[in-house]
Amino acid sequence: MSKSIADLRKEYTLQGLSKTDAYPNPFGQFTLWFDQAVAAKLPEPNAMTLATATPDGKPSARMVLLKDYDERGFVFYTNYQSHKGKQLLANPWGAIAFWWTQLERQVRIEGQIEKVSAQESDTYFHSRPQDSQLGAWASEQSRVIDSREVLEQRLQQLKKEYEHKTVPRPPHWGGFRLIPVTIEFWQGRPSRLHDRLLYQRTEDSNWLIQRLSP
Repeated sequence: MSKSIADLRKEYTLQGLSKTDAYPNPFGQFTLWFDQAVAAKLPEPNAMTLATATPDGKPSARMVLLKDYDERGFVFYTNYQSHKGKQLLANPWGAIAFWWTQLERQVRIEGQIEKVSAQESDTYFHSRPQDSQLGAWASEQSRVIDSREVLEQRLQQLKKEYEHKTVPRPPHWGGFRLIPVTIEFWQGRPSRLHDRLLYQRTEDSNWLIQRLSP
């Protein structure tokens, strides 16, 4: 008989997170942790859960990839006509979460969503492999299709159409930026007494740091 799910547990013992050692700016702290996740060769360290909601509060969550960040916010790309794209355009608030298992760390970020500029979307789109560019045209993301063959046939048609040509960015495809209001850094600790530091943006655009009870 397999082990009960309720009995699955791990004791977190690697590191701690103190308020005195943390960066005063959450982007500095995120850069430190993200760079450490990359250096540890974690699988897809830029993978993050993105949570969205309809205007009446029905939530959805899925995995997406972080493609850029700076002090303006955290950027990811998608089809604007997809399920998440429609939700974000109708209710421009979201949350993202990173989980780096081997480092026993989690980062949770909540904030407002805006589209990135057309120039930013163009630059990223043209940095992608051509098959990925064509995939953005081939897939009507989140729409019901009859079979995988529909996608593959469409992709082959596009490959012929754009052979030796520059693929333009689809008008329905581009980036979103999450502008953080809160960023929480979570470090696993023994006895489930985890370290949690919450950065909250103040009215003067500074950051208040508070320790949360686990």
